[in-house]
Amino acid sequence: MPDTIMSKEPSSDLESAMQMLIKTFHKYSGKEGDKYTLSRGELRELLVEELGTYLGNCKDDGVEKVMNDLDANNDGEVDFTEFIILMGALTVACNDFFLEFKPEDKPKDGSKGNSAEKKD
Repeated sequence: MPDTIMSKEPSSDLESAMQMLIKTFHKYSGKEGDKYTLSRGELRELLVEELGTYLGNCKDDGVEKVMNDLDANNDGEVDFTEFIILMGALTVACNDFFLEFKPEDKPKDGSKGNSAEKKD
């Protein structure tokens, strides 16, 4: 993405979220090896630092499983496309979790809800 786009103020929440994904990936990807991929260590650090609340304590075997699942081309590193697949899957899982435990939408007046109105 050209720097001119990234330097512009995002005009929507979704644009902000996209920029944050890109910035977060590159915050960790440049620490060792190829600056455009995440090594196992970089992936572990990202998961712990950025997703610790949702994922809890990432065990080394958990990071290894995530790495193996994501590393579609088997190069031992996670590129941005593979990272976005992880973020998409985690976002779907969180959405499903929150929907499952969402309190029922009940009207405040105690009525049964949106049933068909009787006509006189």
